[in-house]
Amino acid sequence: MKLVVGLGNPGEEYRGTRHNVGAEAVERLGERAGAVFRRRWRLRARAARAPVGGRTLTLARPQTFMNVSGAAVAALMRWEKCAPADLLVVTDDIALPLGRIRIRKGGGAGGHKGLESVIGALGTEEFPRLRIGVGRPAGGWVPHVLGRFGPGEDEEAARAIERAAEAVEEIARSGIEAAMNRFNPPAG
Repeated sequence: MKLVVGLGNPGEEYRGTRHNVGAEAVERLGERAGAVFRRRWRLRARAARAPVGGRTLTLARPQTFMNVSGAAVAALMRWEKCAPADLLVVTDDIALPLGRIRIRKGGGAGGHKGLESVIGALGTEEFPRLRIGVGRPAGGWVPHVLGRFGPGEDEEAARAIERAAEAVEEIARSGIEAAMNRFNPPAG
């Protein structure tokens, strides 16, 4: 792993929304590592190099909207000269209960427009991803993912963001299999 990208929407109006937990987890990872994110205009992202799990990684947050994240991810990969297997995408997931995280080596988008954009830009589904559960919507999914966490949910979301940062550190230190064994929920 060389590049960790947290998906979300740019701008303060989206900070703290369910759709931005991936970006906020990468920011939290950067805080833990003492990284300073800088705007990379040509890459359409904020990025930083940081020591994570005994390795130096590039942490990035696209400054594009979620549904067109693929362009920024592809630009970051060209800049880093890395293959899809060297990428880790961190994003939200409405199919997971609030606070759960799940690490996968690859797979489909599962209806997630940000992942669809990344898959389209890279031409492959075979890149690792870490999904953070934001819970199923009671109504439509758009108001749900663009909404903020309700009373009591914000603490659970903050814990999930922290666990996601820990999971990325584990992937860097011990590999994806070890992180999957430690952080993925048990089957059943």
